[in-house]
Amino acid sequence: MKTIPYGRQTIGEEDIQAVVDVLRSDWLTQGPTIEAFEEALAAYCGARYAVVCASGTAALHLAYQVAGVGAGDLILTSPNTFAATANAALYLGAKPVFSDIDPATYNLNPAQIEQTLSTLRSDGSRFKAIVPVHFAGTPCEMESISKIADRHRLIVIEDACHALGASYAGKKVGGLSDMTVFSFHPVKTITTGEGGAILTNQEEYYQRLKRLRSHGIERTHFREESHGAWYHEIQELGCNYRMTDLQAALGRSQLKKVDRFVARRREIAALYQAAFKGNASFDLPVERSADVSSYHLYPIRLKDPFKAKKKEIFSRLRAEGLGVQVHYLPVYWHPIYQKLGYRKGLCPAAEDFYQREISLPLFPAMSQEEVAYVIETVHRVFREYA
Repeated sequence: MKTIPYGRQTIGEEDIQAVVDVLRSDWLTQGPTIEAFEEALAAYCGARYAVVCASGTAALHLAYQVAGVGAGDLILTSPNTFAATANAALYLGAKPVFSDIDPATYNLNPAQIEQTLSTLRSDGSRFKAIVPVHFAGTPCEMESISKIADRHRLIVIEDACHALGASYAGKKVGGLSDMTVFSFHPVKTITTGEGGAILTNQEEYYQRLKRLRSHGIERTHFREESHGAWYHEIQELGCNYRMTDLQAALGRSQLKKVDRFVARRREIAALYQAAFKGNASFDLPVERSADVSSYHLYPIRLKDPFKAKKKEIFSRLRAEGLGVQVHYLPVYWHPIYQKLGYRKGLCPAAEDFYQREISLPLFPAMSQEEVAYVIETVHRVFREYA
């Protein structure tokens, strides 16, 4: 039986040709295709600048470093995310603080953010940034979060790795905050194989991001005018987080189709919403009328009678050929975080959501027959456990 995965890339002949064209060119890395992809990405999202790099994780690491996050500092983020959102703070000697989610949206709850900040700031804790995660492609309440950040003088770095193509209050995600991070992993809205990006409207951030992704090397703006064209300096410790021109060519080609990809994701989500509306077994994802979700995931949330049966239901769905997945284990439940002193019970809503969540297959290349099979199989399996 062929498995329908929860997500996968959609690659066309034009994408393949774009990569072949670069293979036949003079530049495989650090070439003109990088800048062309960055310019197109920034324009699409309504941001002034984009800096592409090796992965979404690398993008988070660079964004935190440019934001001044360092040893002893704190970032506030969601526990309902892939661990890289928090791990990137650990790389810099900082500590992630987890604030609970809204049970309705699965995103950070602004009221909880305010409470968490007020409680911990009273003991002198050094918060540097709020990192909202647009879970499943559904935008967070950015207006509320931005106001909180302004009151507490914090930088906002959006983890939008799920949300390329999504919109908040009529504006594309990517140009709303101090920095926004995207991922181009194969299951994301568009892919470069592996890859990521940071978008910003601030030139200072932009210049430093470019420098830090390439070892911290600076080639211009020196005090000494006597240096030759070969001269460069490493002015601060950076990383080799560069994207290749091969990846950028794929990304630039894919970006031309991003709206079509998102439209197809939303079409499939609408079919699921209609088919599963009012069912007695699980709750459906929601989005505000003013926003547009990119539907990176289609997460269902098991109702009380089915919560204890999640493992059986999950296994049964997989046995029927649905490549369902679970998103996510609360970050602080991972053993590395337990060793750092985090304890279960910290964010009850996120923990409850993990114990109920199952992600159904959803990706642009799904056929109508595959969508129908998912719907029929989900109905049939849940009837067995009713």
